[in-house]
Amino acid sequence: MDQPLIDADTIAAVATAAGRGGIGIVRVSGRNLSLFTQQLLGVDLKPRQAQLCSVYDEDSQLIDQGLALFFAAPHSYTGQDVLEFQGHGGPVVVNAVLRRCLQLGARLAQPGEFTQRAFLNDKLDLAQAESVADLIDASSIEAARCAARSLRGDFSQKIHDLVATLTSLRAQIETLLDFSDEALEFMQSERIAGKLTQLVAQLHAIDRAAQRGSLLREGIHLVLIGQPNVGKSSLLNRLAGEERAIVTDIAGTTRDLIRETVLLRGVPVHVIDTAGLQETLDIVERAGIERTWQAITQANLALLMVDAQNGVTEKEEAIISRLPVGLTTLVVHNKIDLLDMPVKTETNHHYISTKSGAGLTALSEHILSVAGWHNQSNGVFMARERHLQALRQAIVHITAAQQQEQALELMAEELRCAQQVLGDITGPVDADSLLGVIFSEFCIGK
Repeated sequence: MDQPLIDADTIAAVATAAGRGGIGIVRVSGRNLSLFTQQLLGVDLKPRQAQLCSVYDEDSQLIDQGLALFFAAPHSYTGQDVLEFQGHGGPVVVNAVLRRCLQLGARLAQPGEFTQRAFLNDKLDLAQAESVADLIDASSIEAARCAARSLRGDFSQKIHDLVATLTSLRAQIETLLDFSDEALEFMQSERIAGKLTQLVAQLHAIDRAAQRGSLLREGIHLVLIGQPNVGKSSLLNRLAGEERAIVTDIAGTTRDLIRETVLLRGVPVHVIDTAGLQETLDIVERAGIERTWQAITQANLALLMVDAQNGVTEKEEAIISRLPVGLTTLVVHNKIDLLDMPVKTETNHHYISTKSGAGLTALSEHILSVAGWHNQSNGVFMARERHLQALRQAIVHITAAQQQEQALELMAEELRCAQQVLGDITGPVDADSLLGVIFSEFCIGK
């Protein structure tokens, strides 16, 4: 954010999407909005009761008429007094209402400032606050459901339970530090060892669920590679369900990257169709091939497409040898319709026909599987990269604690570190810059 937030300020913003609509909402938050409400609407509003009101400009000219709602602190979204005016959705009208709010002393809210105030006033923890933006940005109903579960507090509750267990365990260990005999007996009883093992298992389970939630949020970055005319553009069109790429029998038709996001069982897959990888003297085609190799370095998964009539030749072997170490690659044998071959899957080799669509369902399922998506989204919650990193750091610290049975001081320190990184998932976060980054991604008015 450009400037530090001042909790005492009255902030205002348009809370509905830009453009024309049936309803436009202007939201205001601040401390003690009674006088502000009188000046804006000319009435005293009863909390949580909609009332028909009019907004006038500084010359007493009518701007709009609509419903006003007042939420008294602390029983509001931000924990402060909140006023919402629901009027007509024309941009000119909505902006005129907002301008009047600013004339009366409010300032324009920064992106995410309403939700940040909710976090600072303990109405939401940090993971819940982040899920507000994820719910708005959800690209599928599965992603929306996961974000809603996080907003409800499902993810946060799991983290709070882990932190509570760590707190109790630390207290037991630190109490025993001055009583070596009792500590040794306690350790030999394996009570601590069992609890640590259980904690690691719980963290791994949460991490798996969080990874699936991260897939729903971030998606899979998939790149289609191979020689010219093996069906890369045809596969993109099949996955997209429409003609997104030009398909011809002329080698080198695709000369630049074509990007398309498709949904496979609700998971966004960002597909990049690339130029055919071959030796060429054409300057434009060579530029496209260079971009192909750049796209490969940024992908999570590569589909190497080959002509089923030829299989994996020396040219494909040369392509494979240049792929980044660790990049998951599936070999897709296309044009089985020309050979009257059946659909089949052999390890990471898939036999399909982009012309008839045969084998595409199995290929789609395998793409999701190797990316880490399994079964349904029930029980999955939305997660961000910082959540995943914190969970994995906690696993490292608790695993290290398991190795310190003869040094309780070191065990207690590892547990303290695990407790701290888990606590940062839900807050509080000490670094103001991190909070700024998190909330700057929000819409203005949310």
